[in-house]
Amino acid sequence: MFRILALCGALLLPLIAQAQEPMRIGFLTVRTGPLAAGGKQMEQGIQLFLKEHNNTIAGRKVELIFADTGGNPAGAKTKTQELVERDKVHVVIGPLAAFEALAIDDYIRQTHTPTVSCSAAAEDLTQRKPNPWFVRTVGTSGQPNHALGEYAAKVLGYKRVAVIADDFAYGHETAAAFQRVFEDNGGKVVQKLLTPLNVPDYGSYLAQLKTNVDAVYAGFAGANGFRFLRQYKEYGLKMPVLGSMTTADEGILRQMGDEAIGVISAGWYAAGIDTPENQGFVAAVNKEYGVDPGYYTLGAYSAGALVEAAARAVKGKVEDKDAFMKALRHPGTVRDPRGEWHLDDYGNPVMPIYIRKVERRGGKLVNAVIHTYPNVSQFWKYPPKEFLANPVYSREFPPAKNLEP
Repeated sequence: MFRILALCGALLLPLIAQAQEPMRIGFLTVRTGPLAAGGKQMEQGIQLFLKEHNNTIAGRKVELIFADTGGNPAGAKTKTQELVERDKVHVVIGPLAAFEALAIDDYIRQTHTPTVSCSAAAEDLTQRKPNPWFVRTVGTSGQPNHALGEYAAKVLGYKRVAVIADDFAYGHETAAAFQRVFEDNGGKVVQKLLTPLNVPDYGSYLAQLKTNVDAVYAGFAGANGFRFLRQYKEYGLKMPVLGSMTTADEGILRQMGDEAIGVISAGWYAAGIDTPENQGFVAAVNKEYGVDPGYYTLGAYSAGALVEAAARAVKGKVEDKDAFMKALRHPGTVRDPRGEWHLDDYGNPVMPIYIRKVERRGGKLVNAVIHTYPNVSQFWKYPPKEFLANPVYSREFPPAKNLEP
């Protein structure tokens, strides 16, 4: 009998040890360079979520392991490998940039690493080349900009727009999505300027901008939106500015002045969403960090919520990669400060998209919601089969057929 009990005890020890082990979350962030502002907000979002949950998910303490990618593809791949092979993480949250997500795509497929993107919006990761080990709590690069393209043409009545955007995957995709829907609704993109991500000064580009347009569409990430809008005002340009979600993100609005007032952008979140859930979230972020939450904050906060829902579904047994990943891909209807959303068959949210306008309220700049598009898919109003038959959004697609010399 003693031998049987001893044997049973020996067999149970690994299970007990596993139950007592923390759940290890690897978090890919950026702490240097033009994308560092977004990285800081991502860290705030996940830390707030874990604090509210006593640093415990599905009955297991959480060990959160940060890895600074440096905001480049090589760094993202190296840090992901370290998190998986050295730190033995159960799930990766991140990375920040589209080009970083593309750089680690093959690796997370090969290693079967559950990955939740809370920021990177590269289109094809949930479109033509869906990764079964990848889901996201944010939309594709194009998703909000489809809505903005329609709004600019049908509601604002704009006919001619000049585009200026960061010259990397996210900038290409945001601008392309805006262009496609804007032109499908009768507008014309008559100029397209792409600027290096680390450009020291926008002066030479601002000097090229056409002034005989109804508006300028600005597609920037990180601190570049702040730098662009400041110089836009310094150059005395008066054309209305439309923007991608991150061009006027709450994370950089606090550094801006009157140059941001009136900027109209589209996004799946705004601190100005007038619901009890969001008001509570904004108050919590303000109390903890003294700032309003934005794109990166809510993306990471929601990633925590998605990981928690999936971990609960598998009763905390996140070591079962297949079951855990299945739960991540099928969370049902999720409600968070942005509203209700669910994942499509490709692992991308179907969610409300808000048209936001920068206003000054209570002594600070805010993105006020002026229109809501409900249940927006990454495919907009196009049939998915038709959408996927086209090339991914890029510098070349859709072709810019209305450019003027």
